[in-house]
Amino acid sequence: MTSTTPLPYATQSTTLRAAAETQAATLPALLARAEHLAGAVLLGDHGRRRAGMGDDFWQYRPAQSGDSRRLIDHRRSARGDTEFVREREWQIAQSVMLWIDQGASMRFASTDDLPLKTDRARLLGLACAILLVRGGERVGLTGTTLPPRRGNTQILRLAEAFTTDAVEDYAPPEHRAMIPSARALFISDFMGDVEEVKLALTKAADRGVRGVLLHVLDRSEEAFPFRGRTIFESVGGSLRHETLKANDLRDRYLDRLAARKEELQKLCALTSWQYGLHHTDASAQSALLWLYRALDTGGIR
Repeated sequence: MTSTTPLPYATQSTTLRAAAETQAATLPALLARAEHLAGAVLLGDHGRRRAGMGDDFWQYRPAQSGDSRRLIDHRRSARGDTEFVREREWQIAQSVMLWIDQGASMRFASTDDLPLKTDRARLLGLACAILLVRGGERVGLTGTTLPPRRGNTQILRLAEAFTTDAVEDYAPPEHRAMIPSARALFISDFMGDVEEVKLALTKAADRGVRGVLLHVLDRSEEAFPFRGRTIFESVGGSLRHETLKANDLRDRYLDRLAARKEELQKLCALTSWQYGLHHTDASAQSALLWLYRALDTGGIR
């Protein structure tokens, strides 16, 4: 048995401040890059700003954390102990929920000249959010922490959320509080348990949520260029494997990767989602343009 000596308060405070300053320094850089990337994409007509739309009642839903008090329908809420929000058709049609994988496996780049997978995913997710908000959409996160909203303040909230790393190697997709008939964007390397992805997309499909799944990989994860004695270790340190003949694993690895891609593609086809594959050595601008069009077309809108 080992014992752990608590850090002195001053040391705790210094560590917390250093972590906060690191995160604060990352935030404006991510915002600036996302704004620049979004600005490079030509904006066409977007959003459902059509005369006569927006007045039709859609549904009542339980109030969520972050909902304004003025949205509460007090007549419906008075029937029980739960507060309800009255949503209209245009609010549903213009809601987009994002899930950007924050797991440790995303913090990988095979060479110094390539971005980390997580950096590319966050950049694309935030830039896409900027474009959607400019087009009149409400954008938020899956789950209950940040419901879809409009405005620059929401972009700041998203950027802050994207700078938080998860501890686990493979973070499962968040699928709580899916807004019926809304849209969604999932960005990940999808190296974790595929059953979690199946659960998330099945739940989304059951609520009429359609979306886009963007598979982000480093070029070495596609090529498996390893030979001889090699130690494979997950970024989070939970998995480790040493082999003297890494090249002997190549075919099996590539077969499993191909099978994972095929499984994700079939899952998207079954749930009316779109599947896209992006490599971190490719242009972020081309990926953003594809994402924006995918969310705007293909029956998702």
